[in-house]
Parts: sequence; structure tokens; C-alpha cells
Amino acid sequence: MSVKKGKMTENAKPTRVGRPRRTAVPLWRRRSACALALVLIAGGLGSGIWWAWSQNTFGKLAEAAKWQTIALSAKIGFQVNEILVVGRRETAAGVLRKAIRLSRGAPILAFDLNAARDRVEKLPWVSRATVERMLPDTILISIEERRPLAIWQHNGKFALIDEQGDVILRVGLDRFNDLVVVVGANAPAEAARLLATLNTQPKLLRLVKAAVWVGGRRWNLRLTGDIDVRLPEGNAAEAWTRLAEYERTHRVLERDIEVLDLRIPDRLIVRKSTSRKSEQKDPGRET
Repeated sequence: MSVKKGKMTENAKPTRVGRPRRTAVPLWRRRSACALALVLIAGGLGSGIWWAWSQNTFGKLAEAAKWQTIALSAKIGFQVNEILVVGRRETAAGVLRKAIRLSRGAPILAFDLNAARDRVEKLPWVSRATVERMLPDTILISIEERRPLAIWQHNGKFALIDEQGDVILRVGLDRFNDLVVVVGANAPAEAARLLATLNTQPKLLRLVKAAVWVGGRRWNLRLTGDIDVRLPEGNAAEAWTRLAEYERTHRVLERDIEVLDLRIPDRLIVRKSTSRKSEQKDPGRET
């Protein structure tokens, strides 16, 4: 009696060995599956709206269909997993989170982008903002913050203003002490033009402590050493350049002066300080 155990017949198929099986990727993580899911969700939403319209109950049923669709989308992976912020420097992270009003795990299709953008743009430092979905699970927030220009003093109160003359902050201004102080009711509207003029002579700009908008027409500057510089109503940039030249050639700011008047073209009117004269008249005065 012959034993045929283990013998292969001609029709038997050989067994494959030594080749690992490919790891299965969850369906919801594939891009094609995400696209298909969106199509199915949109189709389901459209069918629900059409049915509600045909039944003359469009409003309530369409709203119900909308939220059912959003709930379904969240179950298959369309929920917030990451919030990306671009452009934030001065805006505190906690303040921004409160304005966004969004937490991880929330249905991403339910998030109102326009309402979130409006809330973010109301924050003190934010000039413009965009809020976008990056499906399936990311919200991207891009913000453009205001650039501080000067400190505005009016009626004994101080505020930080931007390049458009709008107020950014009224408290916590200590770290902006290096900025020029502009004084006057309408000074913020003219501040950007003034700073552009002063920036043409950086060495002189470093000496400017304050600028007073006079009569709605021109500026008086207060420099280090309590020197007042009177700029003309027109051609302020030319007068400022002229003062820089006087300083380079004659060192006028190192002298004992109180006022430098540049309002007359091609002339510099100098008023000497009276403090030193009074000290010389009364040498025994206590200091």
C-alpha cells in the first residue's frame, strides 16, 4: 500500500510564502475617500433640501437636514483637529482663542468662518484677518496686525496709535516710551506724514521727544534738552533737512538755545536760553 500524503497533483496551486501583507489604511484617511464623502454629503444635503421644498416645509426640515449632514461628516473625520495661526505677534494667544470660539473635535463644517473673522478683526491689535477651512480637519487663521506709530496725548490722556491714526491701546503703554508723543485733537490724522518727514533725517529723529499740532496747520517739535523747533506750514521736509545741515556744519543743537524757528525760508531764527542768564545774575541761588 503506497502512501500519497503530501503529494501535489497537477491541478494543485502552489502556496505563496515569505511576502508580507500590505497594511490596511483606514478608509476615512484616504484623500479619495474624503472627496467621495464630501460628494455623498453634498448629495444627501441636496436631496434633503429638495424633499423639504416639495413638502412645503423647507425652512425647518432644511435646517434639520443640514445639521444631520454635519453630524454625519464629523463621524467620518471632518472635525477640527488643528488650528493654525499665521501673523500673530502682539495679540495674546488666550485672547485670540476666546475670539475664535472653537475647540478640537468640533464639526469643521459647522464652524462659521465669517463670524469668526469678524470677532478676530475686533481685537485691538488686528487690522485684517482671514479664516479658512483646510479639509478634513484644520482651520487656518491669518492675521495682519497694526503697526504702532506714536503716542497720542490729548486732554491729559495717552493712547497708542497706528499708521492710520487709529487708537490701538489706552493702557499698558510703558513699553512704547521710545515712540514720539504727538499732541493735539487732530494730531493722529497728521502723525504719519510727520513721521515720514522726520525719518528723512534719522540722527535728528532720535532727538525728537514730542510734536505739537499747532492751529491745525503746522508742527512744533520738542527735542532732547528742551529745545523747541518750529516747522513751517508748507515745505516742512525742506526745513527739516535745512536743520540737519545746520547741525552738521554749526552744531546748533549743542549751544545754549531755547527755540529754533524754521518758518522763514532760508533762515534760522535762534532764541537763546534764559535759564543760564538768570543763574549768572543770581549765583547764590540754591539749585
